[in-house]
Amino acid sequence: MKGKQQSDRLTAQQKAADGVIGIFDEDAQRHDEEVHDASIVTMERLKKEFPMLTFRYRSELSKQEINEALQRIDKRLGQTLFVPNAKIKPDGGIIEVKDDYGRWRIVVVSEAKYQGKDIENIKAGRLVGKRNDQILMAAGNAIERAHKNICEIANFMLIEPYFPYILFLEGSNFLTQDITIMRPDGSTYIIAYNDGTLNRLDRLTAANYGMPINTNLCENRSVSGNGLNIMLQAASIYTQGAGEHWGSEDMIEIMLDIARTPLRMISKDLFQQLTKTGYHII
Repeated sequence: MKGKQQSDRLTAQQKAADGVIGIFDEDAQRHDEEVHDASIVTMERLKKEFPMLTFRYRSELSKQEINEALQRIDKRLGQTLFVPNAKIKPDGGIIEVKDDYGRWRIVVVSEAKYQGKDIENIKAGRLVGKRNDQILMAAGNAIERAHKNICEIANFMLIEPYFPYILFLEGSNFLTQDITIMRPDGSTYIIAYNDGTLNRLDRLTAANYGMPINTNLCENRSVSGNGLNIMLQAASIYTQGAGEHWGSEDMIEIMLDIARTPLRMISKDLFQQLTKTGYHII
């Protein structure tokens, strides 16, 4: 009964917000926790796969560290800090490897975003909206907060040739195909993936320059235009396009795939540790 009351309360809050999510609901919390747990398992598997290397996990990165990294590139950067203890805390945390010079290099950053409960609502026969007369709930903008962490990690890694940021999306606001939902009375309803009131993927692909989703984009792309060479840091965005939940093993495999990319790219800075065992990263 307690769980039912809490669910009713959360639904009421969502209706009151008229689709603009003002709560951190149970499904979003579950998704965050699963990404965090998958990240911890990923680090343990990296330790087994590369026993000669030293890995660590941390849950946050301070704004001071980000500014210091920027200043090492150019003294004009990283000068502004209003809150001394400001920091970012990606949902899945940060996995780093120590190179031959004692520097910690990021190999995985993972974030979880859950938005859109239309599938669950239709299956349960629940109508939504202020007057309980809508089938679909207009999507909110909570996911746009993801861009802040992406920008901060990009600043911290501005000097690196790779960007191992993973965004795991879940919920009806991130569909990539139409899906048919069965109602309690046996009738069906089709959710169109390209419904502008629901789909929020286009608001996130700003973080990967409109390149493909569900793709490892960890290695930076260099492009040329107007006589300039520009290095692009693109987030790797993954979504369960048909509205399913993410499985832990699926997330772990993606994290491992992303992590192996920087390990390969900075292998020259891991040379002493790797050659002690004759190990080579392909």
